[in-house]
Amino acid sequence: MTAITLNLEPVIHLTDEQFYQLCQANRDVRFERTAEGELIVMPPTGGETGDRNSEMNFQLRAWNKQTRLGKVFDSSTGFKLPNGVDRSPDAAWVRLERWEALTPEQRQKFPPLAPDFAIELRSATDELKPLQAKMQEYRDNGVRLGWLLDPQRQIVEIYRIGIDVEVIQSPTTLSGEDVLPGFVMDLSEIV
Repeated sequence: MTAITLNLEPVIHLTDEQFYQLCQANRDVRFERTAEGELIVMPPTGGETGDRNSEMNFQLRAWNKQTRLGKVFDSSTGFKLPNGVDRSPDAAWVRLERWEALTPEQRQKFPPLAPDFAIELRSATDELKPLQAKMQEYRDNGVRLGWLLDPQRQIVEIYRIGIDVEVIQSPTTLSGEDVLPGFVMDLSEIV
């Protein structure tokens, strides 16, 4: 099952608060929202993808528990990016000082910032082009390091600000570089 995109404009224009309330009223459904106001309904993942997502988040969280440099978020967290879109990466990380600069209300709702680091994991039913566009959107909005993990092709695409996308075939590990100092993700159970 693939994501469904609903064009609500110009009939319905959801404010940020209405979009938040829609998400709260439908907690079993993952929504994203494009800059054009389209509502994207995300299907639940299958078992293989869910297991891979858990492994990614586990490794990122374990590293962060040791370093205490930021906050880790899973795929159920929505972020209000600077261009107005609402996105939910499969895994994300925000530097602690940026997180602490938010008000309690901003932390409670969809944080109005781009994560410093984001991962998207391609499931068997995901189309590649929309995921690549999403990664580009993350980068355009200030995500300093992004990984698109594609188990089907055994490829990782690395997105960095101001640098062409790097494509790596069959990597066994990935470095968090200077964004996540000392973090190395073991991909043996993911890609």
